[in-house]
Amino acid sequence: MARKTVIVNMIVLFFMVAAKADIISGDFNQQFDVTWGNGRGKIINNGRLVKLQLDKASGSGFKSKNQYLFGKIDMQIKVVPGNSAGTVTSFYVCYLSLYSTLYVDGTPIRQYKNMPSYNIPFPNGQPMWILSSIWDAEWATRGGLVKTDWRLAPFTSLYRNFKMQVCTQFSPPSCHQEPWMTDLLDKFSARKLKRVQKKYMIYNYCSDVRRFPLGLPAECKHS
Repeated sequence: MARKTVIVNMIVLFFMVAAKADIISGDFNQQFDVTWGNGRGKIINNGRLVKLQLDKASGSGFKSKNQYLFGKIDMQIKVVPGNSAGTVTSFYVCYLSLYSTLYVDGTPIRQYKNMPSYNIPFPNGQPMWILSSIWDAEWATRGGLVKTDWRLAPFTSLYRNFKMQVCTQFSPPSCHQEPWMTDLLDKFSARKLKRVQKKYMIYNYCSDVRRFPLGLPAECKHS
C-alpha cells in the first residue's frame, strides 16, 4: 500500500495588546533557526522549506528568531506519511496570551481561553516564541502499547509557505485595526470544533488521569 501524504494548512491566532501587525512571509532563514537535532533539522531550498527528522536517537525542531505579542500565522505542514505511530509533529507558540485558536484548513481544532475569573494562572504580558518540532511520543500511543516502528526511520515532516501577521513588544499601539484580532468562535464554528474533536482527537490531556493522578489542570474543568 502506498504511504499516505498529508499536507495541512495551519493557522494560529494569538492576541494580546494593540499594535499594528507586520506582514512577514517566505524566507525561513530570516525568521527561524533550527535549534536542536544535531543536523536532523535543516532549512533548505533557499529558505523556502524546513525539513525536520526523527530517528531513534533524537528528533529536531526550529524556533522563531523573535518573540511576538500577538499575531496570525499560516503554515503548510506535511506530516509524517504512512505508519507514524509514536511520532508527533508539533507547531505551537510558547507562552500563550489572552486567547488562542488553532485551525487546520480553515477548521478550528483547538481553543484555549484565558479565564482569570477562575484564578487559573496565565502568562499575561508575555511575548511568545513560535516553535515546531518532531519528537518521540511513543508513551502517548495508548499508554505506550503501540510501539514506534523504527525500521521506517528517519521520520520526516516538512514546512513551507509560512505567512505571519505579527506584532513584537516594540510595535506601536494600533493593532485594533486588524479585523481578526477580536474574532471569537461563533456558534457554527464552536459546533464544528466539537465535531472535529469528537471524530479525530486521539489524545486530550484533560482526560489523562494517569498523567495527573493528583487532579486534572484547572482549565480542564472550565474548557
